[in-house]
Amino acid sequence: MASENEIVLLNISGRDQPGLMAMLTSGLAAYQVRLLDVGQAVIHDELNLGLLVEFMAGEEVAQALVEVHEICARAGVDLRSSRITAADYEDWVASQGKSRHILTLLAAGVSGPQIAAVTQIVHRHGLNIDSIRRLSGRIPLSETSGSTRTSIEFSLRGEPVDAAQLKAALLAAADDLIFDFSVQRDSVYRRNRRLVAFDMDSTLINAEVIDELAGIHGVRDAVAGITERAMRGELNFQESFRARAQLLKGLPESALATVADSVALNEGAHRLIRALKHFGYKTAILSGGFQYVGEHLRRELGIDYVFANELEVVDGVMTGEIVGGIVDAARKAALLEEIAAREGIALEQTIAIGDGANDLPMLSRAGLGVAYHAKPLVKESASHAISNFGLDSVLYLMGFSDRDIREAGFD
Repeated sequence: MASENEIVLLNISGRDQPGLMAMLTSGLAAYQVRLLDVGQAVIHDELNLGLLVEFMAGEEVAQALVEVHEICARAGVDLRSSRITAADYEDWVASQGKSRHILTLLAAGVSGPQIAAVTQIVHRHGLNIDSIRRLSGRIPLSETSGSTRTSIEFSLRGEPVDAAQLKAALLAAADDLIFDFSVQRDSVYRRNRRLVAFDMDSTLINAEVIDELAGIHGVRDAVAGITERAMRGELNFQESFRARAQLLKGLPESALATVADSVALNEGAHRLIRALKHFGYKTAILSGGFQYVGEHLRRELGIDYVFANELEVVDGVMTGEIVGGIVDAARKAALLEEIAAREGIALEQTIAIGDGANDLPMLSRAGLGVAYHAKPLVKESASHAISNFGLDSVLYLMGFSDRDIREAGFD
């Protein structure tokens, strides 16, 4: 860059109005200038506009600034101009190679303490906020604090000093101030997810199917006892699953239809899947539950893939045996990879959502793994968590705004 050239930052603020940018750029067009950067934000019709302009050598910069000032005065907005040295500009250009992250904040009405906590933690861990975007819709005054869902997206520049400590600090603040958050590396894959895989029981639906079947058969307590042994580490998932399935021996096959018809989708599930299908995402159920219920959901929701466990039925009665291999934690993760490969989708473009420890391998393998209303151990182990809102909140983590969804006709 020639030393004779001058770089000037123009900051314009005031009441937004049509044609202001056209007036400013027309005034600058009379001079030999190069636009190096531009940014604009409007909040409640109040404008903040920045133009970074390079004047070529020999141009009357002072005169140009007088003319721009006159344009702003006539428009009733304020102008502040600052000279930028070539060295400062080059340092700024070099910073564009730094890592970027997206922090999504989700709360029932974001308040000052929540914003303060998040921004202070981000600053302490070496990240700088480049931009802030509201994803949720505008809040009517008639809605009281806590009665509406609010989501804000922060674009961050830099690399965390310690990613684990950053997450721990945000988790502690989230537990104290009641909000959900997600921190993702901002990459081309984050903006181009293509496959979403769901656990079924207690994630997509509001029940554990095996418990419901056990209740019909009168063995709920016995099934719960096996589950408790597995949680203590006395049985692995495959052993405990086969033992629980044995307790269903003699149960009529019609009980599966009874349970499939009675379980309800978790909050936001229908809206999320409708949006995913509309925007062309592939969807899958990868479950340690039962194929029958998964197929019922496939027909209801238009799910593309269902992989779960199949109970053996002979003469209309369950034998207590499982047909084929069991879909456990390792199998869920492998299935995610297999479906992605079949569809020609990179793993970084996948999303997995689950609530249990047997979902963790799948969540860690996906580009975005979300623990949904999970137990503390799963929530702390997963990279992202939603604990206070419905499944459709995942749309915010994907970068969708309420306006995007409303324009697609899902509100």
